[in-house]
Amino acid sequence: MAVLDILKLPDPRLKQVSEPVTGFDAALQAFIDDLEETRQAGPAAVGIAAPQVGVFRRIVIIDCSTTRKPVPNHGHLILVNPEITHWEGYEPGREGCLSVPDYTGNVIRATQIRLSALDRHGEPVEYEMEGYEARAAQHEIDHLDGILFVDRVVSRRTDLFRRKVYQKGGKKNVTTKGTKNTKD
Repeated sequence: MAVLDILKLPDPRLKQVSEPVTGFDAALQAFIDDLEETRQAGPAAVGIAAPQVGVFRRIVIIDCSTTRKPVPNHGHLILVNPEITHWEGYEPGREGCLSVPDYTGNVIRATQIRLSALDRHGEPVEYEMEGYEARAAQHEIDHLDGILFVDRVVSRRTDLFRRKVYQKGGKKNVTTKGTKNTKD
């Protein structure tokens, strides 16, 4: 397994639409393992999408089980070719992104969604999600269509926030004001 390089804004490849996965071979399984290792290496990353590492296939990984508000959630999910089939309710929330490390922003997302996908072995799965997990899934699925959270902020003047960077104990730490951070 390997930690892959994350593409960062303004890399134009982040705007590329990803292709559906059609084969579930050993190479795909190895890539999914590398993608998960990359997610775990990211600071507080609850999700990651294949295009963030330059692989333009419809694969996302989400795990909200260790967040401040873990309930309700479905734990660790590998979603291949995910599609949101139903959504309802809307609310703003703060989001961050491994591909946009210097900013967070307020984004309006559906509060409840239903999605269908394939698991890592090509078996169909369906989930009903709400709250933080629904927000994280929408954020990651947006990456598959070349959309970043900064594309969804209502106003870049009032809803986009620069992260504060400071040194503590010899390590670079990043913080943001506000709550409800979703960071993939």
